[in-house]
Amino acid sequence: MNDGTLSEPAPAKLNLYLHVTGRRADGYHLLDSLALFVDLGERLQATPAAGLSLAVEGPLAPALSDTADRDNLVLRAAAELQAALWPDRPAGDRPGAALTLTKTIPVAAGLGGGSADAAAALRLLQRLWDRALPADRLADLAAGLGADVPVCLAGLPARMAGIGEILEPAPALPALQLVLVNPGVPVPTGAVFAGLQGRYGTALPLTRPQPSPAALAEALSQRRNDLERPARFLAPAVDRALATLSAQEGCLLARMSGSGATCFGLFAHPPAATRAASAIRAAEPGWWVAASATAATALDGG
Repeated sequence: MNDGTLSEPAPAKLNLYLHVTGRRADGYHLLDSLALFVDLGERLQATPAAGLSLAVEGPLAPALSDTADRDNLVLRAAAELQAALWPDRPAGDRPGAALTLTKTIPVAAGLGGGSADAAAALRLLQRLWDRALPADRLADLAAGLGADVPVCLAGLPARMAGIGEILEPAPALPALQLVLVNPGVPVPTGAVFAGLQGRYGTALPLTRPQPSPAALAEALSQRRNDLERPARFLAPAVDRALATLSAQEGCLLARMSGSGATCFGLFAHPPAATRAASAIRAAEPGWWVAASATAATALDGG
């Protein structure tokens, strides 16, 4: 076992499109989505300890509730991994970890923040404890934590199907410049899905390579985020975020990610994205705004 502190990135996830195609008898919704990761996100650290604990720091730490130690998905992932790795040991006799999360992504923002953090915990603790679950068992554990955890565990662009547990490699995509905007309004995921009221769409998976940002924007314009309509009803600020992004020079496409309320604008060149982010920050000082790009490499710990 490693005696020192290790860390793991938790990149933010974007849904370039998100089709909700039905609902299973157990209540889980069926998805058709194309997800990728951007070069911003959170970071999780772990140090060997007698039990499991979580501290949250960083600029957006206050957004998490005071009950984070009880209900945070990071601790749930850690506890389930711990039990799976040492099923025959009492809980108090299993290796533990003191975890520290640097919180930089808005909570419940459609960026997979909590899911990315949980996935980072699964990767990180296997390294810290020098013990790994078989890939199929780890995949099942991730799927049980939430629909976005499997894709966040892989950390690579992927087509998502089923309830998020079926992953296929994404087609070749160009490097993208993005502006992310969150208007700072709560959009509960459950309420957004309930707003569909059984009106489900069809799957339109993107399977062909996309040679340029403009080509990708055109392909995405023929697809949708089925959660955008109910999210806009619950939080009209999403409308304003989308309109603000669309009005920026060089914006090829504006769309909401996941269940919201974060929206993204797709740009072809870094200067255009930087200018747009600066303009939106000046016009909407209360919003969370970030210029970003698609992640260039696979995940790397440290």
